[in-house]
Amino acid sequence: MLVDSHCHLEYEGLVDDQAAVLDRAREAGIEAFLNISTKRAEWAQVVGTAQARPDVYASVGIHPHNADDHLDLTREELLAATRDSKVIGIGETGLDYYYDHSDRAAQQRLFRLHIDVAREVQLPVIIHTRDAEDDTLAILDDELGKGAFPALIHCFTASADFGRRVLDLGLSVSISGIVTFKNARDLQDFARDIPQDRLLVETDSPFLAPVPHRGKPCEPGFVRDTAQFLADLRSESLEELARYTTRNFYALFSKAAA
Repeated sequence: MLVDSHCHLEYEGLVDDQAAVLDRAREAGIEAFLNISTKRAEWAQVVGTAQARPDVYASVGIHPHNADDHLDLTREELLAATRDSKVIGIGETGLDYYYDHSDRAAQQRLFRLHIDVAREVQLPVIIHTRDAEDDTLAILDDELGKGAFPALIHCFTASADFGRRVLDLGLSVSISGIVTFKNARDLQDFARDIPQDRLLVETDSPFLAPVPHRGKPCEPGFVRDTAQFLADLRSESLEELARYTTRNFYALFSKAAA
């Protein structure tokens, strides 16, 4: 059994047929789903879906693209949102300098706010980072110096050096369907060597459908294709990779295990 550690069940392409999407995933052997929020307006719907479905969990957070629209977000507001029993993670948050949809200082402030709350409640920070490796590492270094917190780099596409450094900091790494793309040689080389106890799998659906589903809206069930590709890449069986990535999910997102 596998877990899709990062999907957007409220997004177009999934929400309009959500029950069938989840049923197809369950038939493919997916036992749990982490439904990710990216802005405050999504929180109620994301959490509501998790409350209605025993195998779906939720996160609350602000994507760096949306930082400019959440300058008024307070620590207390985010903290209160984490108290729901189905909220098991904080994010996605982080830095995106590729698109620069929001002011970089605003992105950094909100990233630190998410970490501050995560440190208090000990829920994992789900981190998005793109073209922002140096600042992401600097913030992680600084914030870890203030006290430990669990964290995950989701949809890892960064450099191998960045990957090794975040692993050294104690973070976990989640791999999406991008690893199956023909032009993802550097990612494949890094993914081959990620320690078993730090690796998770995800879809980021409805985006980034893996081979052989390219060109289609991605579904949580497609995490099986990514897992099979990773297992072959790492000279492991699918059963072995499913066993330890699922174990890692519940170890990191311990509120789900509880």
